[in-house]
Amino acid sequence: MAYELYYWDGIPGRGEFVRLALEDAGADYVDIVRGPEARGQGTTAMLEILDNKQEACIPFAPPFLKDGAFLVSHVANILFYLGPRLGLAPQDEQGRVFANGLQLTLTDFVAEIHDCHHPIASSLYYEDQKTEAKRRTESFLAERLPKFLKYFERVLQQNPAGSDHPVGDTATYVDLSLFHVIEGLRYAFPKAMASAEKDIPLLLALHDAVMQRPRLKAYLASERRLAFNEAGIFRHYPELDR
Repeated sequence: MAYELYYWDGIPGRGEFVRLALEDAGADYVDIVRGPEARGQGTTAMLEILDNKQEACIPFAPPFLKDGAFLVSHVANILFYLGPRLGLAPQDEQGRVFANGLQLTLTDFVAEIHDCHHPIASSLYYEDQKTEAKRRTESFLAERLPKFLKYFERVLQQNPAGSDHPVGDTATYVDLSLFHVIEGLRYAFPKAMASAEKDIPLLLALHDAVMQRPRLKAYLASERRLAFNEAGIFRHYPELDR
């Protein structure tokens, strides 16, 4: 059976981290919300699961993944589950746990990126919190952006396998997720990233290598790849980019 991915349509968002793994592995999957409601897909199918009043294992929010009757929620948890099945996880337990830790750190990073444009409340429009967003972003770009990027650069430098990957000597889902974060940051903060990138040559090399992976290269050139926009996590507001 095909994997079923549930995430909002129209934005790459957090669902893109899962899509990249499925696409890179050539997995059979259905992007449910992007399908027709006449076939039991669409947003209604996702909301039915989220609003279910009887099932015990209900997700808090998308993305979530169904593998037959098995349901997994949260990006890091989904990738921890999918990684070994897609050949995108280390084979040893230490490596799998470390990869999961890196993905969880990326989860923290993505949350802070999101809070640049929504520092007060997600229920408010960006225009309702522009002053606070500017202050939040100034702090993020000066302190948090370099801290996260330099951490992942150091992970690559200190890989005991001496490879070009963050974990072990082959690509994992962490490689793909780092690629997506670099892509998103370049969209949201092109000026800030132009300055920051001089300190992360290994991360940039990883980004470029991931971009050339055959299945991923085909996906990135296809209509299935959703463009970044001002409705997602990575948003470009010129007034926030130093």
